[in-house]
Amino acid sequence: MIENTAQAEAAAQENREEREVHRKIKKNAAWLFTGQLFGRALRTAVLIYAARALGVSGWGAASYALSIATFFTVFSDFGINALITREVSRKPEEKDAYISTAFFIKLAAVSALAIISVYLSGKITNIAEAARLMPIVAFIVAFDTLRDLGAAVARALDRMKIEGINNIATNAVIAGAGFFVLFRNPGSESFMWSYVLGTGAGLMFIAISLRAYIGRVLSGFRLSLVKKIISAAWPFGLVALMGIIMINTDIIIIGWIRSVEEVGLYSAGQKIIQLLYIIPTIIATAFFPTLSRAAAHETKFRPLFEQALSVIFMIAAPLALGGMILSRQIIELVYGAEYLAAAPSFFVLSATILIVFPAVLIANAIFAHDQQKKLLLYVLLGLIGNVALDLVLIPIWGITGSAIATFINELFINAYSWSKMKKINHFRILPRLGKIVMASAAMSATCFLLARLGIPLLVNILIAGLLYFGILYAAKDASLFKFLGIQKKIIGGGDGF
Repeated sequence: MIENTAQAEAAAQENREEREVHRKIKKNAAWLFTGQLFGRALRTAVLIYAARALGVSGWGAASYALSIATFFTVFSDFGINALITREVSRKPEEKDAYISTAFFIKLAAVSALAIISVYLSGKITNIAEAARLMPIVAFIVAFDTLRDLGAAVARALDRMKIEGINNIATNAVIAGAGFFVLFRNPGSESFMWSYVLGTGAGLMFIAISLRAYIGRVLSGFRLSLVKKIISAAWPFGLVALMGIIMINTDIIIIGWIRSVEEVGLYSAGQKIIQLLYIIPTIIATAFFPTLSRAAAHETKFRPLFEQALSVIFMIAAPLALGGMILSRQIIELVYGAEYLAAAPSFFVLSATILIVFPAVLIANAIFAHDQQKKLLLYVLLGLIGNVALDLVLIPIWGITGSAIATFINELFINAYSWSKMKKINHFRILPRLGKIVMASAAMSATCFLLARLGIPLLVNILIAGLLYFGILYAAKDASLFKFLGIQKKIIGGGDGF
């Protein structure tokens, strides 16, 4: 009797812990999703207007400079943010030392990169207008790097509300300032200064939100942790850097060997895809602290990981297929007829969604197991492969060749990372995808037919989207119900996690 009572209490405790885990994941995902959705929507709105207001050439120069800024920002982090999130989640008693040491490492990196960006302003591009924007890039890199560290601290403390609000505030300032200068005095330089204002405001906002930790950040530096942080972070930093290189190398190489107008065209379609790429990042970030804690327990980790991966595939499928089928209509609606030449490259880039979405979560899962060094070959293949394929295919097919290079490269290197994750934890995802494949096929056929009938784009998207999620709902797909936060008991006999 006593034994049965103890077992019941243990089971009840396990259920409470599981509910708490799911509650935290939902809360974190809600804040991250809200912050990224509204923040990115604001930024994307001003970027689309900038593309229209500046024209293909002016937009190409601004886009080139922003690509350099993004590259430098990720390089200055080099995996430190993810490391801080992981280590503080695991060792809360050492959070002050880790956060403080990371802050000073980043400060040194930012200072070096700011000097480099100014010095190389006329040497890293043949586009004269873009070269004039390089000194402004230094400010964006500095503000964004330190702001991202603040977001990593909030994430590690499970206070993702701070990160969500900061994303909205930062992008609201960028959008407000951007629209103002584009209405008053449209030009690539004035538009870039709106980015400086927004990222600076974002840094100020997050510093105020974390003001209770500022004193400890300045006083908790530990020299012995410098080597430890850098040696642990750099493999994952290479993975993150590879992702940015995959996206931004295309722009840089197009700028070297083609025209500024082609930079503008490629960037137009790419910005839409980049907006969508944030979705798996939100999901992976929400799961990451929990995955890190569960990594030592294979039986706990596997269902949690499979659950996240199935949700990611459920979201990726309609976005990729819809983007491919409606590529021309999407480009014309968003940017205007002036940018229709971007449709073929956008078609190919849309296909990468099916590769990139799961790859983001897989990289995070490998990092949660502290196995990031297994990805070194993955990184080298990505860096070399993307540049080599770009240099071969861009002269032949222009910006479409660049998109094809990205697709081929991502396909091969992410197959490699998938195999590595299988060796760490033998997860199974195919049994969960049957209903998603069925719904995707029906949605694609409907979408294609409506497009051929001349149905307006937004109406087409609405009908196809309702059909897709309606089929999943009717089939009681577990991924959909998990995504919506509906409890398993409501599914009533559907697939479980």
